[in-house]
Amino acid sequence: MDAALCLIRDAAGVTMWRRVRLDSSMSEPSFEGTCTCGEIRYRMTDAPLFVHCCHCTWCQRESGAAFALNAMIESARLELLQGEPVLVETPSNSGEGQLIVRCPRCHVALWSHYAGAGKAVAFVRVGTLREPYRLPPDIHIFTSTRQPWIVLSPDIPAVAEYYDRDAYWPATSLARREALLASTRQQG
Repeated sequence: MDAALCLIRDAAGVTMWRRVRLDSSMSEPSFEGTCTCGEIRYRMTDAPLFVHCCHCTWCQRESGAAFALNAMIESARLELLQGEPVLVETPSNSGEGQLIVRCPRCHVALWSHYAGAGKAVAFVRVGTLREPYRLPPDIHIFTSTRQPWIVLSPDIPAVAEYYDRDAYWPATSLARREALLASTRQQG
């Protein structure tokens, strides 16, 4: 990644989206994260498959914010560096539930596993990364229920509900997904 889309405030106090050039230290594919108290530390050993900015009402309620920013990555590319998180089962809009991985002390949500992909894919909370600005959203989803005061950048795709993966994901992510599916079929 040579550039990231970031919110920048200019000298006049106007906030706008701008592409920001990343220095060489930011081009590393590793992303480290932690909970608030520091008991849990983890690392994504590769770039995520895709980054969702989800505006659904479930994500709003669960995050206590206007949206949730999740980086999807194969769980095999997610390393626990320190601590023992707890798994909390919660309901989901699909009715199939999700597992939220949380710190047992400060209770910060670090990532989730949704029923569709099971534990094979983690949805990492981008805000728990040490450098969250390195992973801007690839797409805004469920914008039909976004808060009306959220202004979306025209540079990032936005869809009213969910989307066709083949239409938005890069070829490398689609290939990694196929490899993951093949691996899970062999194990099953």
